Amino acid sequence: MIEIQGLTKQYGQVRAVDDLTFNVQPGLVTGFLGPNGSGKSTTIRAIVGLDAPTSGTALIDGRRYRDLHRPLTEVGALLDAKAVHPNRSAANHLRWLAQSNGLPVRRVDEVLELVGLTEVAGKKAGSFSLGMGQRLGLAAALLGDPKALVLDEPVNGLDPEGIRWVRGLLKALAAEGRTILISSHLLSEMALTADRLVVIGRGKLVADTTTEEFIREHSVSTVMLRIDRAGEFALRLRALGIDPVESRDTAGRGILEISGSTTDEIGELAFNEGFQIRELTVRHASLEDAFMDSTGGAVQYQAHGRSGHQEEK
Repeated sequence: MIEIQGLTKQYGQVRAVDDLTFNVQPGLVTGFLGPNGSGKSTTIRAIVGLDAPTSGTALIDGRRYRDLHRPLTEVGALLDAKAVHPNRSAANHLRWLAQSNGLPVRRVDEVLELVGLTEVAGKKAGSFSLGMGQRLGLAAALLGDPKALVLDEPVNGLDPEGIRWVRGLLKALAAEGRTILISSHLLSEMALTADRLVVIGRGKLVADTTTEEFIREHSVSTVMLRIDRAGEFALRLRALGIDPVESRDTAGRGILEISGSTTDEIGELAFNEGFQIRELTVRHASLEDAFMDSTGGAVQYQAHGRSGHQEEK
């Protein structure tokens, strides 16, 4: 288990992480989300011993990273896939990592095969594409067959097949009882991968819950209704305190979008009032909707207008 307790990190006048507390449980894939500048990278660096907390603790199975005797066997980390000597081959990069932690050399071949790099094991890492570099970074994280994984943007640069492979791998590792913390800006992929979410903004905890609960609590589903005499039905809805958004399809038929209601409620109301329904569907809330709703006030840089100029908040 990864335990973050009262973690605070101060850089001069900037408090990157502010009294942050959460646990990453074994047997689950935990997504770590937050806007740019929210403190995600600082928190991850504290977990793997690259940043010393100003106060608080970041522990792996009750120990600090620097106190682990052979850290690669306890926690595998991917923070920057480009942090590899460009003139060193993929195999040699993994061999020196293995030797530094007393791991058998055969493990190098095993992880190269696992991530699909066996055929390019002898090539220089500097010649790798972004996706290949990510696979090498994942191989390094898995080298010690660790009980915990901390991965920052692990699918960056991967093609759809590679993204799907990473998703399946992480779920399989979690099913073995391992502890997995994954940070990503690809919210659609996180919705498919993560069992739980830890969301932070401006260094503070915003949410620590299951993915389903987070989406349900921070967003609203929308009912889409295609109906005859849409304007009349819209007036009826407003009289009941429901405010639909009106539009028309390409054929000129009226469409109403209604937030905060269910298809059963709207369908029953339309039927009882004698309106002819042509289509009644629901657009379920997405993780992106929930994320924007919960972190909108914690965005450090926000674009305005067409110019794309940003204003620091």
